[in-house]
Amino acid sequence: MARKTEAHVALLRGVNVGGNKRVPMAEWRTLMEGLGYTRVRTLLNSGNAVFDAAPSPKHAARIRQLLLDGLGVDVPVIVKSAAEMAAIEAGNPLRAEASDPSRLLVAFTATAEDLASLAPLMALAVPPERMHIGPHAAYLWCASGILDSKVGAAMLGKAGRATTSRNWATVMKLAALLRDGPA
Repeated sequence: MARKTEAHVALLRGVNVGGNKRVPMAEWRTLMEGLGYTRVRTLLNSGNAVFDAAPSPKHAARIRQLLLDGLGVDVPVIVKSAAEMAAIEAGNPLRAEASDPSRLLVAFTATAEDLASLAPLMALAVPPERMHIGPHAAYLWCASGILDSKVGAAMLGKAGRATTSRNWATVMKLAALLRDGPA
C-alpha cells in the first residue's frame, strides 16, 4: 500500500542574494526529485519549492543535506505542510491594513521556540509599522518600506537567524501552488 502524500513547501534562507549561496532552481528541482519528492515546482529564484511527499519531520534536514552534497550550499531550510501554510495564511491579522503585499512580511520558523524568540523585536516596530507574532508565524507590516524597517533589518541579522521571510505576495503564490494538492 502506497504511503499518503501531501503538499509541502521548502523555504531556503538567504539564497541567490547578492551573488552568494547560488541555488539554481532547475538543479534544485532535479535533486529533490532524486530524493523521491514528486511534483516539485519552484517559485521565483529565491529558494521556494513546493513538493509532494509523505509527512515527515525530516524533510528540512534531508533538503539541507541535499543542497550541501549536490550544490555545495549550506543554508537553513524550513519546511511547512499545506495545512501549516493554510493556518499561517488564515492567521495573518495584518493583511487587511496592508495596502501593498510586497511590504507585508511573513517570518517562518522551524519551531515554536524560534518563533517566540522574535518577541523582543516587537519593541523595534515604530508606527505605522506593526508586528504580530501568531501561533504559526510572525507578521510584519513595513508601511514605510522594508528597507526602512528596523524589525526587518534585525530579522536579517543575528536576531532572525532561525527565520526566513517572504512577502505576502509570495506567500499567496505558494499557497496557491499548495492548494493544487497532491497528484
